[in-house]
Amino acid sequence: MGQFLLVTIQIDLYDRLALNLEADLVQMVSKTGARGVLIDISVVSIVDSFMGRIIGNIANMSKIMDAETVVVGMQPAVAITLIELGLPLTGVHTALDVEKGMELLRKKILVDGEELDETYNTDSTE
Repeated sequence: MGQFLLVTIQIDLYDRLALNLEADLVQMVSKTGARGVLIDISVVSIVDSFMGRIIGNIANMSKIMDAETVVVGMQPAVAITLIELGLPLTGVHTALDVEKGMELLRKKILVDGEELDETYNTDSTE
């Protein structure tokens, strides 16, 4: 969707599928020059430590390639599990739903990108 990749996970991921998702997403960020990755996990009911690390890895690798990552639709039980496992998901931003996630990605790009310099020109010579 524009400069964002939108991924909706429709099933609970097992290890091999999670690794494939990680590799595919990183490759697509590189190939498309995407500035943001939005991962919808609203259907996911179970996240183990491996899946938590995969999400963190996706965010870290995307950030290296100048893209932000937002995870949306996290069920309360999944959030509790991630905290109990001690997985803070460093570098991963979260939002309640896809709409709020897209808005967050747009804001992150404006704050981090050149658009901010053009929009908020503080040149005092005018």
